[in-house]
Amino acid sequence: MAWLDAALYPDVEPPEELSALADQIDFIARLCSAWDFGLLPEWETVVEVRRPAWRAAVDTCRLLTSHSYHLLRRWHGLPPLPYLGSVPAYIREDPNLE
Repeated sequence: MAWLDAALYPDVEPPEELSALADQIDFIARLCSAWDFGLLPEWETVVEVRRPAWRAAVDTCRLLTSHSYHLLRRWHGLPPLPYLGSVPAYIREDPNLE
């Protein structure tokens, strides 16, 4: 799994595989958390998590405060969920975004 970024696992050894749904959900949570803080994933990782095999993990994860999570939902064609994070005023009040 050359696409797996070991830096996403500072607290435990990186897994050898991510075949179980629980392991995939944990990876999605770690990936989105890092991505939201500006740690961009490698292209190979993006290609991997966009595969249909990840759809159930993305749908189950429910990181409603994560920008990256909502992007993953869109990529997988999942219905949108409410975003529960804060929206900066300069975006919220931008008339061009209505």
